Amino acid sequence: MTVCTSDYELYNSLKHNFLYNNDLNCIHILLNLYDLEDNIRNIFPKYISIKYLRNHISRCLKGKSGNELIAKNLGELIHEDINRLELSLYLEGYKQGYYSKKRVNLLESLTMKFYPVEELYTLKYLFHFELKKKEILDLKERIFIEIDEDEKYSKFLYNSINKYITNVIKSKVFSLNKFLDKQLTIDYCSNAGNIKEDSTLLTKDDLYFIYIEVKKAIIKNGFKLYKDAYWNGLNDRVLKRYR
Repeated sequence: MTVCTSDYELYNSLKHNFLYNNDLNCIHILLNLYDLEDNIRNIFPKYISIKYLRNHISRCLKGKSGNELIAKNLGELIHEDINRLELSLYLEGYKQGYYSKKRVNLLESLTMKFYPVEELYTLKYLFHFELKKKEILDLKERIFIEIDEDEKYSKFLYNSINKYITNVIKSKVFSLNKFLDKQLTIDYCSNAGNIKEDSTLLTKDDLYFIYIEVKKAIIKNGFKLYKDAYWNGLNDRVLKRYR
């Protein structure tokens, strides 16, 4: 049994058990510890990676027989692992945004240009899905750039995602051949019309190529999800002040 000697170790232990041991109770405990459970229900992760990943891998393998089947099987094999990663990243981004007092104050100050105080008490969403207000979009872009330029935290985020991919996703990608459905195809070149099996097997080079593409896609979408969650956390914290 792991004994935690600090809040930091406790949080890390809970995140580790959720990510690597699929312990769903840990995510609820984290929400309670972060005091976010009532707030984060407002927004949930969109789980963007799997759909993007399937289409991306299918395109990358378009010259190979069975590319769509390969992408489909890959998605089925790792989608739960990626969903856990994205939920963890979303929670981390949301928490960081929610408790970023300086940026919350900045967003609240700008909010007053667009909403009277009395209206803020009735809003469910603030600028979560804003597409038109230039000042808000400029602030959002500036915050995202600052997050990207925070070398220490960007490195931490990258290393966390990369560690998960290496320890959880990699072995499944390289075992993909075991999970590929066998296709039955008619050999029309034969007068007998024999049925033959097409295993759509992947070479080691194929598997390595798929792994690199999977890794790039997960990291790219992981950073995007983190930043979107950060923005939602900022917005929810502003609204929380008027409830």
